Amino acid sequence: MLKLSVGNMLENLNKYKVVLASNSPRRKELLSGLGVAYEVKTLPDIDESFPEGMDGVEIPAYIARAKADAYRGAMQPDELIITADTIVWLDGEVMGKPVDGEDARRMLRALSGQTHQVITGVCLTSVGMQKSFATVTDVTFCRLSDEEIDYYVEHYRPMDKAGSYGIQEWIGFVGVESISGSYFNVMGLPIQRLYTELKKL
Repeated sequence: MLKLSVGNMLENLNKYKVVLASNSPRRKELLSGLGVAYEVKTLPDIDESFPEGMDGVEIPAYIARAKADAYRGAMQPDELIITADTIVWLDGEVMGKPVDGEDARRMLRALSGQTHQVITGVCLTSVGMQKSFATVTDVTFCRLSDEEIDYYVEHYRPMDKAGSYGIQEWIGFVGVESISGSYFNVMGLPIQRLYTELKKL
């Protein structure tokens, strides 16, 4: 009897050396959860700017492609690079990572009692191929008190998170009323969609 493993389902990846171009602990955890063997490589100071007037759903995929393009010069023939970018989109405003604690509080006050979109763009790049996609999740916060916001910012220091929050942390437990779409997308990687795309390679 054939013993099945994730390796059987993603055996098409055997021709690649998979590289996750991200230092995000959440993305590492999620990709590891797929059972994919990978290594992490990151480049400093990649330009994450985007054209003015770009629609929210297009921004993360654009940045993910820009990150991938920064690796092209040093890419090995057998490598498959996975790059990603996540934004929070509220009423036409992009919320990236906060610059300081006060900026984090400002973002959380804006998200309080509102529904926003978390959009993650992912780009898969090899020497002869590039494919990108974006996944959108709607997240609704209940009304957060200033005390709750202050507690979260002071104790969890969400300076490395788009929109100043991690759904898997305390603020997600007490503040997220509902989500529509992928929970893992809000963590930083739409892992089911990624798995589907990897199977097609």
